[in-house]
Amino acid sequence: MEEKNFEKNRYDYLVVGAGLFGAVFANRAAAAGKRVMVIDKRPYVGGNVYTREVEGINVHVYGAHIFHTSDERVWEFVNRFARFNDYVNRVVADYNGVRYSMPFNMYTFEKLWGVTTPEAAKAVIESQIKEAGIGEITNLEEQAISMVGTDVYRTLVKGYTEKQWGRPATKLPPSIIKRLPLRFTYDDNYFNDKYQGIPIGGYTAMVEKMLEGIPVRTGTEYRDFVSGTDAGFGKTVYTGMIDEFFGFSLGKLAYRSLRFETEVLDKPDFQGNAVVNYTSFDVPYTRIIEHKYFENASSPRTVISREYPDAYEDGKEAYYTVNDEENAALYNKYKETARRLAPDVIFGGRLGEYKYYDMDKVIASALALADEELK
Repeated sequence: MEEKNFEKNRYDYLVVGAGLFGAVFANRAAAAGKRVMVIDKRPYVGGNVYTREVEGINVHVYGAHIFHTSDERVWEFVNRFARFNDYVNRVVADYNGVRYSMPFNMYTFEKLWGVTTPEAAKAVIESQIKEAGIGEITNLEEQAISMVGTDVYRTLVKGYTEKQWGRPATKLPPSIIKRLPLRFTYDDNYFNDKYQGIPIGGYTAMVEKMLEGIPVRTGTEYRDFVSGTDAGFGKTVYTGMIDEFFGFSLGKLAYRSLRFETEVLDKPDFQGNAVVNYTSFDVPYTRIIEHKYFENASSPRTVISREYPDAYEDGKEAYYTVNDEENAALYNKYKETARRLAPDVIFGGRLGEYKYYDMDKVIASALALADEELK
Protein backbone atom coordinates (compact mmCIF):
# COMPACT_ATOMS: atom_id res chain seq x y z
CA MET A 1 0.00 0.00 0.00
CA GLU A 2 1.14 3.55 -0.65
CA GLU A 3 3.33 5.24 1.94
CA LYS A 4 2.34 8.79 2.79
CA ASN A 5 4.60 11.22 4.64
CA PHE A 6 5.81 8.72 7.24
CA GLU A 7 8.51 10.90 8.69
CA LYS A 8 6.87 14.33 8.56
CA ASN A 9 4.40 14.53 11.37
CA ARG A 10 3.38 13.37 14.76
CA TYR A 11 0.74 10.67 14.81
CA ASP A 12 -1.83 9.94 17.46
CA TYR A 13 -1.47 6.17 17.08
CA LEU A 14 1.07 3.72 15.74
CA VAL A 15 -0.75 0.44 15.07
CA VAL A 16 1.58 -2.55 15.01
CA GLY A 17 -0.06 -5.32 13.03
CA ALA A 18 -2.37 -5.07 10.02
CA GLY A 19 -4.54 -8.02 10.94
CA LEU A 20 -8.18 -7.69 11.92
CA PHE A 21 -7.61 -6.05 15.31
CA GLY A 22 -5.15 -3.49 14.01
CA ALA A 23 -7.11 -2.73 10.84
CA VAL A 24 -10.40 -2.26 12.68
CA PHE A 25 -8.91 0.03 15.31
CA ALA A 26 -6.99 2.03 12.70
CA ASN A 27 -10.14 2.47 10.64
CA ARG A 28 -12.17 3.74 13.60
CA ALA A 29 -9.39 6.05 14.81
CA ALA A 30 -8.89 7.56 11.35
CA ALA A 31 -12.65 8.03 10.95
CA ALA A 32 -12.60 9.96 14.24
CA GLY A 33 -9.99 12.33 12.84
CA LYS A 34 -6.96 10.79 14.51
CA ARG A 35 -3.65 10.52 12.71
CA VAL A 36 -2.80 6.86 12.42
CA MET A 37 0.08 4.86 10.97
CA VAL A 38 0.06 1.08 10.54
CA ILE A 39 3.07 -1.22 10.21
CA ASP A 40 3.29 -4.98 9.77
CA LYS A 41 6.25 -7.34 9.57
CA ARG A 42 4.59 -9.38 6.83
CA PRO A 43 4.73 -8.13 3.23
CA TYR A 44 0.96 -7.74 3.06
CA VAL A 45 -2.02 -6.77 5.19
CA GLY A 46 -4.64 -9.11 6.63
CA GLY A 47 -2.70 -11.02 9.26
CA ASN A 48 -3.87 -14.61 9.54
CA VAL A 49 -6.96 -13.95 7.42
CA TYR A 50 -4.76 -13.10 4.43
CA THR A 51 -6.07 -14.58 1.18
CA ARG A 52 -4.18 -14.93 -2.09
CA GLU A 53 -5.68 -15.70 -5.49
CA VAL A 54 -4.44 -18.94 -7.06
CA GLU A 55 -6.06 -20.43 -10.16
CA GLY A 56 -8.96 -18.01 -9.76
CA ILE A 57 -9.50 -19.26 -6.18
CA ASN A 58 -9.06 -17.16 -3.04
CA VAL A 59 -6.75 -19.34 -0.95
CA HIS A 60 -6.87 -18.96 2.85
CA VAL A 61 -3.09 -18.99 3.29
CA TYR A 62 -3.12 -19.38 7.08
CA GLY A 63 -5.96 -21.87 7.36
CA ALA A 64 -9.71 -21.81 6.94
CA HIS A 65 -11.45 -18.67 8.17
CA ILE A 66 -15.24 -18.79 8.14
CA PHE A 67 -16.82 -15.62 9.42
CA HIS A 68 -19.69 -16.11 11.86
CA THR A 69 -21.27 -13.88 14.47
CA SER A 70 -24.46 -13.01 16.30
CA ASP A 71 -23.15 -9.55 17.12
CA GLU A 72 -25.21 -7.07 15.10
CA ARG A 73 -22.64 -4.32 15.45
CA VAL A 74 -19.80 -6.50 14.19
CA TRP A 75 -21.88 -7.76 11.25
CA GLU A 76 -22.87 -4.25 10.25
CA PHE A 77 -19.25 -3.13 10.49
CA VAL A 78 -17.71 -5.81 8.26
CA ASN A 79 -20.44 -5.35 5.67
CA ARG A 80 -19.19 -1.80 5.10
CA PHE A 81 -16.06 -3.26 3.54
CA ALA A 82 -17.18 -6.48 1.87
CA ARG A 83 -20.20 -8.29 0.53
CA PHE A 84 -20.55 -11.71 2.14
CA ASN A 85 -21.81 -14.84 0.44
CA ASP A 86 -24.12 -17.40 2.03
CA TYR A 87 -21.50 -20.06 2.75
CA VAL A 88 -22.53 -22.44 5.53
CA ASN A 89 -19.80 -24.48 7.22
CA ARG A 90 -20.68 -28.17 7.10
CA VAL A 91 -17.66 -30.07 8.29
CA VAL A 92 -16.99 -33.72 7.46
CA ALA A 93 -14.86 -35.81 9.84
CA ASP A 94 -12.87 -38.79 8.56
CA TYR A 95 -12.01 -41.52 11.05
CA ASN A 96 -10.17 -44.50 9.55
CA GLY A 97 -11.87 -43.92 6.22
CA VAL A 98 -15.39 -43.60 7.61
CA ARG A 99 -16.93 -40.16 7.38
CA TYR A 100 -19.11 -38.48 9.98
CA SER A 101 -20.97 -35.20 10.25
CA MET A 102 -19.65 -32.44 12.51
CA PRO A 103 -20.52 -30.98 14.93
CA PHE A 104 -22.04 -33.92 16.79
CA ASN A 105 -25.63 -34.17 15.55
CA MET A 106 -28.22 -36.78 14.61
CA TYR A 107 -26.39 -37.55 11.34
CA THR A 108 -23.34 -38.38 13.48
CA PHE A 109 -25.24 -40.53 15.96
CA GLU A 110 -27.09 -42.40 13.24
CA LYS A 111 -23.77 -43.24 11.56
CA LEU A 112 -22.22 -44.34 14.87
CA TRP A 113 -25.06 -46.35 16.36
CA GLY A 114 -27.90 -46.61 13.83
CA VAL A 115 -30.22 -44.55 16.04
CA THR A 116 -32.74 -42.19 14.43
CA THR A 117 -34.36 -40.38 17.38
CA PRO A 118 -32.97 -37.89 19.89
CA GLU A 119 -34.18 -40.08 22.76
CA ALA A 120 -32.22 -43.08 21.50
CA ALA A 121 -29.07 -41.03 20.96
CA LYS A 122 -29.29 -39.49 24.42
CA ALA A 123 -29.76 -42.93 25.97
CA VAL A 124 -26.58 -44.26 24.35
CA ILE A 125 -24.53 -41.27 25.47
CA GLU A 126 -25.90 -41.32 29.02
CA SER A 127 -25.20 -45.05 29.29
CA GLN A 128 -21.60 -44.60 28.16
CA ILE A 129 -21.02 -41.72 30.58
CA LYS A 130 -22.40 -43.84 33.42
CA GLU A 131 -20.32 -46.86 32.42
CA ALA A 132 -17.14 -44.76 32.33
CA GLY A 133 -17.69 -43.99 36.02
CA ILE A 134 -15.58 -40.88 36.04
CA GLY A 135 -15.43 -39.19 39.43
CA GLU A 136 -13.17 -36.20 39.94
CA ILE A 137 -12.13 -34.80 36.56
CA THR A 138 -8.37 -34.29 36.30
CA ASN A 139 -7.64 -34.17 32.55
CA LEU A 140 -9.12 -33.48 29.14
CA GLU A 141 -9.96 -37.11 28.40
CA GLU A 142 -12.06 -37.45 31.53
CA GLN A 143 -13.72 -34.11 30.86
CA ALA A 144 -14.66 -35.05 27.29
CA ILE A 145 -15.99 -38.52 28.12
CA SER A 146 -18.11 -37.08 30.92
CA MET A 147 -19.72 -34.79 28.34
CA VAL A 148 -20.12 -36.88 25.17
CA GLY A 149 -19.47 -40.51 26.11
CA THR A 150 -16.74 -42.86 24.93
CA ASP A 151 -17.67 -43.47 21.27
CA VAL A 152 -17.90 -39.84 20.25
CA TYR A 153 -14.75 -39.06 22.20
CA ARG A 154 -12.62 -41.87 20.77
CA THR A 155 -13.87 -41.45 17.21
CA LEU A 156 -14.05 -37.68 16.81
CA VAL A 157 -12.21 -35.96 19.69
CA LYS A 158 -9.23 -37.91 21.01
CA GLY A 159 -6.93 -38.21 17.98
CA TYR A 160 -7.68 -34.75 16.63
CA THR A 161 -7.07 -33.12 20.02
CA GLU A 162 -3.83 -35.00 20.69
CA LYS A 163 -2.48 -34.02 17.29
CA GLN A 164 -3.54 -30.42 17.82
CA TRP A 165 -1.81 -30.04 21.17
CA GLY A 166 1.07 -32.49 20.73
CA ARG A 167 0.32 -34.31 23.99
CA PRO A 168 -1.86 -37.24 25.16
CA ALA A 169 -5.33 -36.15 26.19
CA THR A 170 -4.62 -37.53 29.67
CA LYS A 171 -1.81 -34.95 29.96
CA LEU A 172 -3.95 -32.01 28.88
CA PRO A 173 -5.93 -29.84 31.31
CA PRO A 174 -9.71 -30.28 31.25
CA SER A 175 -10.13 -26.53 30.72
CA ILE A 176 -9.12 -26.87 27.05
CA ILE A 177 -12.43 -28.61 26.34
CA LYS A 178 -14.75 -25.89 27.54
CA ARG A 179 -17.74 -27.32 25.74
CA LEU A 180 -18.51 -30.12 23.32
CA PRO A 181 -21.99 -29.34 22.03
CA LEU A 182 -24.32 -32.25 21.33
CA ARG A 183 -26.99 -31.36 18.82
CA PHE A 184 -29.95 -33.74 18.86
CA THR A 185 -31.31 -32.57 15.52
CA TYR A 186 -30.42 -33.21 11.88
CA ASP A 187 -28.73 -29.82 11.70
CA ASP A 188 -25.17 -30.01 10.39
CA ASN A 189 -24.46 -26.26 10.28
CA TYR A 190 -21.24 -26.07 12.29
CA PHE A 191 -22.08 -22.69 13.81
CA ASN A 192 -25.14 -21.50 15.67
CA ASP A 193 -24.57 -17.82 14.94
CA LYS A 194 -27.17 -15.68 13.19
CA TYR A 195 -24.76 -14.51 10.48
CA GLN A 196 -22.24 -16.55 8.53
CA GLY A 197 -20.37 -16.29 5.26
CA ILE A 198 -17.16 -15.53 3.40
CA PRO A 199 -16.31 -12.07 2.03
CA ILE A 200 -16.64 -12.23 -1.74
CA GLY A 201 -13.22 -11.51 -3.21
CA GLY A 202 -11.35 -12.63 -0.09
CA TYR A 203 -10.41 -11.25 3.31
CA THR A 204 -7.39 -9.33 2.06
CA ALA A 205 -9.57 -7.07 -0.08
CA MET A 206 -11.81 -6.43 2.94
CA VAL A 207 -8.88 -5.43 5.15
CA GLU A 208 -7.40 -3.23 2.41
CA LYS A 209 -10.69 -1.31 2.29
CA MET A 210 -10.58 -0.83 6.05
CA LEU A 211 -7.13 0.71 5.67
CA GLU A 212 -7.87 2.98 2.71
CA GLY A 213 -6.34 6.42 3.22
CA ILE A 214 -4.22 5.29 6.17
CA PRO A 215 -0.41 5.18 5.83
CA VAL A 216 0.63 1.51 5.91
CA ARG A 217 4.13 0.10 5.76
CA THR A 218 4.46 -3.67 5.32
CA GLY A 219 7.61 -5.77 5.61
CA THR A 220 8.53 -3.66 8.64
CA GLU A 221 9.68 -4.91 12.03
CA TYR A 222 8.50 -2.87 14.99
CA ARG A 223 11.89 -2.49 16.74
CA ASP A 224 13.68 -1.52 13.55
CA PHE A 225 10.99 0.99 12.68
CA VAL A 226 10.77 2.82 16.01
CA SER A 227 14.55 3.02 16.30
CA GLY A 228 14.90 4.48 12.82
CA THR A 229 11.97 6.85 12.40
CA ASP A 230 11.73 10.54 13.20
CA ALA A 231 7.94 10.38 13.42
CA GLY A 232 6.34 10.82 16.84
CA PHE A 233 3.46 8.82 18.27
CA GLY A 234 1.03 9.44 21.07
CA LYS A 235 0.15 5.82 21.74
CA THR A 236 1.02 2.44 20.27
CA VAL A 237 -1.53 -0.30 19.66
CA TYR A 238 0.55 -3.48 19.67
CA THR A 239 -0.93 -6.73 18.35
CA GLY A 240 2.19 -8.88 18.48
CA MET A 241 3.31 -11.24 21.24
CA ILE A 242 3.28 -9.45 24.58
CA ASP A 243 6.15 -11.54 25.96
CA GLU A 244 8.29 -10.74 22.91
CA PHE A 245 7.60 -7.01 23.38
CA PHE A 246 9.27 -7.21 26.79
CA GLY A 247 12.16 -9.32 25.51
CA PHE A 248 10.80 -12.45 27.24
CA SER A 249 12.09 -10.91 30.45
CA LEU A 250 9.67 -12.88 32.62
CA GLY A 251 9.87 -16.07 30.58
CA LYS A 252 8.22 -17.28 27.39
CA LEU A 253 4.51 -17.85 27.05
CA ALA A 254 3.54 -21.13 25.38
CA TYR A 255 2.07 -21.27 21.89
CA ARG A 256 1.21 -23.89 19.29
CA SER A 257 1.99 -23.46 15.63
CA LEU A 258 0.70 -24.88 12.34
CA ARG A 259 2.31 -25.97 9.10
CA PHE A 260 0.49 -25.97 5.77
CA GLU A 261 1.15 -27.98 2.64
CA THR A 262 -0.74 -26.33 -0.20
CA GLU A 263 -0.88 -27.71 -3.72
CA VAL A 264 -2.70 -27.14 -6.97
CA LEU A 265 -4.33 -30.28 -8.35
CA ASP A 266 -5.02 -30.78 -12.03
CA LYS A 267 -8.64 -31.75 -11.43
CA PRO A 268 -11.78 -29.67 -10.78
CA ASP A 269 -12.58 -31.26 -7.39
CA PHE A 270 -10.76 -33.20 -4.69
CA GLN A 271 -12.95 -33.91 -1.66
CA GLY A 272 -16.33 -32.36 -2.40
CA ASN A 273 -16.32 -30.19 0.73
CA ALA A 274 -14.45 -27.15 2.01
CA VAL A 275 -13.32 -28.78 5.26
CA VAL A 276 -12.62 -32.43 6.07
CA ASN A 277 -11.21 -33.15 9.53
CA TYR A 278 -9.03 -36.22 10.06
CA THR A 279 -9.63 -37.44 13.60
CA SER A 280 -7.48 -40.60 13.77
CA PHE A 281 -4.05 -40.10 15.29
CA ASP A 282 -2.20 -42.03 12.60
CA VAL A 283 -3.06 -39.38 9.98
CA PRO A 284 -0.50 -36.64 10.66
CA TYR A 285 -2.61 -33.68 9.55
CA THR A 286 -5.78 -32.51 11.27
CA ARG A 287 -7.71 -31.39 8.20
CA ILE A 288 -7.69 -30.76 4.49
CA ILE A 289 -9.10 -27.50 3.15
CA GLU A 290 -10.38 -27.28 -0.42
CA HIS A 291 -10.50 -23.54 -0.90
CA LYS A 292 -12.74 -23.25 -3.95
CA TYR A 293 -15.82 -24.28 -1.95
CA PHE A 294 -15.65 -21.20 0.27
CA GLU A 295 -16.74 -19.02 -2.64
CA ASN A 296 -17.97 -21.67 -5.10
CA ALA A 297 -15.15 -20.73 -7.46
CA SER A 298 -15.38 -22.13 -10.95
CA SER A 299 -11.98 -23.45 -11.98
CA PRO A 300 -10.68 -26.43 -13.98
CA ARG A 301 -8.15 -27.02 -11.20
CA THR A 302 -8.47 -27.00 -7.44
CA VAL A 303 -6.27 -25.92 -4.51
CA ILE A 304 -6.01 -27.90 -1.29
CA SER A 305 -4.12 -27.32 1.97
CA ARG A 306 -3.18 -29.99 4.49
CA GLU A 307 -2.96 -28.55 7.98
CA TYR A 308 -0.36 -30.02 10.34
CA PRO A 309 -0.16 -29.07 14.01
CA ASP A 310 3.36 -28.04 14.91
CA ALA A 311 5.42 -27.26 17.99
CA TYR A 312 6.07 -23.56 18.32
CA GLU A 313 9.61 -22.23 18.29
CA ASP A 314 11.19 -18.90 17.47
CA GLY A 315 10.67 -17.95 13.84
CA LYS A 316 7.41 -19.83 13.46
CA GLU A 317 3.93 -18.33 13.56
CA ALA A 318 2.18 -18.47 16.94
CA TYR A 319 -1.35 -19.61 16.07
CA TYR A 320 -2.73 -20.85 19.37
CA THR A 321 -2.22 -19.67 22.91
CA VAL A 322 -1.90 -22.37 25.58
CA ASN A 323 -4.35 -21.05 28.14
CA ASP A 324 -3.57 -23.23 31.12
CA GLU A 325 -3.07 -21.95 34.67
CA GLU A 326 0.71 -21.60 34.38
CA ASN A 327 0.56 -19.48 31.22
CA ALA A 328 -2.38 -17.45 32.50
CA ALA A 329 -0.33 -16.53 35.55
CA LEU A 330 2.65 -15.56 33.41
CA TYR A 331 0.48 -13.48 31.10
CA ASN A 332 -0.93 -11.60 34.09
CA LYS A 333 2.63 -10.75 35.13
CA TYR A 334 3.32 -9.35 31.68
CA LYS A 335 0.07 -7.43 31.81
CA GLU A 336 1.12 -5.83 35.11
CA THR A 337 4.56 -5.07 33.65
CA ALA A 338 2.87 -3.37 30.71
CA ARG A 339 0.79 -1.24 33.06
CA ARG A 340 3.91 -0.07 34.91
CA LEU A 341 6.54 0.18 32.19
CA ALA A 342 4.59 0.84 29.00
CA PRO A 343 1.55 2.97 29.87
CA ASP A 344 1.34 4.36 26.33
CA VAL A 345 1.24 0.92 24.72
CA ILE A 346 -2.10 -0.85 24.32
CA PHE A 347 -1.88 -4.61 23.79
CA GLY A 348 -4.67 -6.04 21.71
CA GLY A 349 -5.68 -9.03 19.65
CA ARG A 350 -4.92 -12.71 19.97
CA LEU A 351 -1.20 -12.37 20.77
CA GLY A 352 -1.32 -9.06 22.60
CA GLU A 353 -4.04 -10.29 24.95
CA TYR A 354 -2.87 -13.93 24.94
CA LYS A 355 -6.33 -15.20 24.12
CA TYR A 356 -7.82 -17.41 21.44
CA TYR A 357 -10.27 -15.24 19.52
CA ASP A 358 -12.78 -16.00 16.80
CA MET A 359 -12.77 -13.30 14.13
CA ASP A 360 -15.93 -11.60 15.33
CA LYS A 361 -14.57 -11.43 18.88
CA VAL A 362 -11.35 -9.82 17.61
CA ILE A 363 -13.39 -7.19 15.79
CA ALA A 364 -15.66 -6.62 18.80
CA SER A 365 -12.59 -6.15 21.02
CA ALA A 366 -11.06 -3.64 18.60
CA LEU A 367 -14.33 -1.72 18.38
CA ALA A 368 -14.57 -1.65 22.18
CA LEU A 369 -11.03 -0.27 22.37
CA ALA A 370 -11.93 2.40 19.84
CA ASP A 371 -15.00 3.31 21.88
CA GLU A 372 -12.86 3.75 24.97
CA GLU A 373 -9.97 5.58 23.30
CA LEU A 374 -12.01 7.90 21.09
CA LYS A 375 -14.83 8.89 23.40
